[in-house]
Amino acid sequence: MHRSKQDLRTWFWATYLVTSLTPGISALQFQEQLGLSRYETAFNMLHKLRSALVAPGRDPLHGEVEIDEGYVGGAGEGRPGRGAETKALVVCAVELVRWTDKKSGKARIRTGRVRVRVVPDASARSLVPFVRDSVEHGAVVHTDGWPGYASLGKLGYDHWPVVQGRGKNAKYMPHVHRIISNLKTWLLDTHHGRVESKHLQAYLNEYTFRFNRRFWRGPAIRRALALAVQADDQPTYRSLYETGSDRGWMHPSSHELADGSS
Repeated sequence: MHRSKQDLRTWFWATYLVTSLTPGISALQFQEQLGLSRYETAFNMLHKLRSALVAPGRDPLHGEVEIDEGYVGGAGEGRPGRGAETKALVVCAVELVRWTDKKSGKARIRTGRVRVRVVPDASARSLVPFVRDSVEHGAVVHTDGWPGYASLGKLGYDHWPVVQGRGKNAKYMPHVHRIISNLKTWLLDTHHGRVESKHLQAYLNEYTFRFNRRFWRGPAIRRALALAVQADDQPTYRSLYETGSDRGWMHPSSHELADGSS
């Protein structure tokens, strides 16, 4: 915000809309609502805020976690499976929270915190580092039977792989599948599927930050502002448009995502 041509009121509105609205806001919507003369200004402001949603030392997911991958983006549906074309592959980890309903006495389960990262492929070389960065050592980890996860048991995780299919296994890992589905819907509805692959991680960071604070929307804006004023580095207009090149901005990956609270 320092030496910005936009006043603090505009910055505060941007922070509120990014962190508090369930669907977030696109740069075009932000430009129209705030009366900004240039789309590039709105794009730059929102990406600067997304880059600030980072903080070192956050707690990893713990207890029980579901992990799976999914393809998002692309101009068309592409072909299904881990070989889909024109899409970016993301891997998602979802923490499970088990509790007992006081009225009925029944055991319940809900989605806790999430972590999402863009990965180049579905190999163990890409998936295992994500798990190690995102999930506490010794946690129960649910995955499908994909070989990329086969080494998790040897790495100290309580690994429960299940081969997906019809019948009783068809609804295995419903929480992580729901998160990936909601993520795709958000990118399509709010951003009309126009998120470039080179900027996708920034949007995943925004989605994760907001989702993990869905029960505490008020503190979310204060946390985002605190992170913004403490940030040591942030993208410029030029570096954002050069993302993907040697001189361009590199969006923080999900293991650095600012979500130290649960």
